[in-house]
Amino acid sequence: MPQAPARHAVAPYLSVRNGLEAIRFYETAFGAEEAERYEFEGKLGHAALRINGGVIFMADEFPEHEAMTGNVAPPTLGDRTTFTISLQVDDADAWHARAVEAGCTSIRDVTDEFFGRHGKVRDPYGHVWSLVTLKARE
Repeated sequence: MPQAPARHAVAPYLSVRNGLEAIRFYETAFGAEEAERYEFEGKLGHAALRINGGVIFMADEFPEHEAMTGNVAPPTLGDRTTFTISLQVDDADAWHARAVEAGCTSIRDVTDEFFGRHGKVRDPYGHVWSLVTLKARE
């Protein structure tokens, strides 16, 4: 198993359905690298993925343990989510295109904004990703 990632002060923790499948998807869509994985009761109990210099954690939804975990996957919320994962990338257009090709749905095509290029996608597990290329500072 790969070495566990360094712990960060803040890391999003995604709840998904079909977590083992989701890992493979995030590898394709966002260039994720699996850093650690633990299975529990035949499901993904915990994983750490490196993406674009950062780390996200994720696990399968365990509705029977919601009182302890405090979260559920977006389908349980009617395919809504309460946050957006923001990725600052070198080429928002290319990242957006790769994510859509992998199976994400574009919810905001990449456009010029006052701060740079910006677009958003929703992955097949219900999470929203903001892809941003910042303008060079003058």
